[in-house]
Amino acid sequence: MDYEILLSLAIILLFTKLFGVITEHVHLPQVVGALLAGVLLGPSCIGILKENDFLTTASEIGVIMLMFIAGLDTDLNDLKHTGFTAFIVALSGVIVPIVGCSAVYLAFFMESWDFVTVIKAVFVGVVFAATSVSITVETLQEMGRLKTRVGATLLSAALIDDIIGIVVLSIVTGIADSKTGKSTSGAGETGLVLLKILLFFVFALIVGFLVYKLFKKLSINYGHHRRIAIWALAFCFVMSYCAEKLFGIADITGAFFAGVILCNVTGARQYVAKKITVASYLVFSPIFFAGIGLKTNLHLVTGDIILFSLVLLFMAIITKIIGCGLGAKVCGMNMRESLSVGTGMVARGEVALMVAQKGISSGYIDGKIFPAVVLVVIVAALSTPILLKFSFKGMPQTAVDGSSAASAAAADTKTE
Repeated sequence: MDYEILLSLAIILLFTKLFGVITEHVHLPQVVGALLAGVLLGPSCIGILKENDFLTTASEIGVIMLMFIAGLDTDLNDLKHTGFTAFIVALSGVIVPIVGCSAVYLAFFMESWDFVTVIKAVFVGVVFAATSVSITVETLQEMGRLKTRVGATLLSAALIDDIIGIVVLSIVTGIADSKTGKSTSGAGETGLVLLKILLFFVFALIVGFLVYKLFKKLSINYGHHRRIAIWALAFCFVMSYCAEKLFGIADITGAFFAGVILCNVTGARQYVAKKITVASYLVFSPIFFAGIGLKTNLHLVTGDIILFSLVLLFMAIITKIIGCGLGAKVCGMNMRESLSVGTGMVARGEVALMVAQKGISSGYIDGKIFPAVVLVVIVAALSTPILLKFSFKGMPQTAVDGSSAASAAAADTKTE
């Protein structure tokens, strides 16, 4: 055994927690602190940590567990009042950023129009497809807007565009791997790749129904027993394995849908989520976020990369506002509400970083642009509260069911 691993692990845990606490005190997400810790400890600054097989494997486990938690945190009941509107908002809010951010990559780095270049461009676009709603939720609660029509639409749309983003990632990864000979499934044709992806969702639907019924019964007797959390995590790993090995799509897709399958198991969901979150954030998540920082080599940043970062940041923000805002407008919201919905969807976070990590590990995101991608994710997340407060300024509140501002505010107060 290489005992240097123990020292590396101790350093990662201590520094990610320290920097996380510091960023939390200045009202920034702890994720930012963990990323900064990785940058500081990695080749960009001090250089006391380097990537190795252990950190790479632990980071991959961290991604899988984070996606499982994201699935568990999904509340399908939130879609009851805003389902159609949220779907249109999410769909347009995925398509427009993918097109816009892919175009930025092509404008800067396209040397020839070939398949690999297009896939790299699309991968950059997919990174900015998903929304991180945690910062938006905190801002909405602070302003008393969480239970308004805009707030409910934002929450539901963020859930749906995560799902759409994961599906798009699976399709892009499967097609790219089949065309470049990297596919572990043996798929050599695009049609076969798409068929395998479709079969995975059929598989997930059938297995999901059976597992859901099983866990419903288990939750009656073991709803708050550590045993059910172990079974749930085992199910997550099995789904991840099946997604990657049997169907040739991203392992995090299997993990996410494993969480979605269990998200409505009454009595067990919260307990499982709590236990898995503790296990994840104790070891594996810090390694993942620090690993992102280790991959972010600032020595590769040139003037062209800085310019690319600025243009990509602008495109990442404006395409979410336009895409989601247009979707909201089409569904009957007024201009101010549509602008607020689009602004609230600007934030990117963990899912974007997971897609970026998948991209660089598979070779579809170049190491030279990886620091730019991470920087844009962070700045987009940090700019959202400022933009959101500006967009809500002077706008009357409308509750989910169309009731008065007073009832919407009362609902938020009750929530807090």
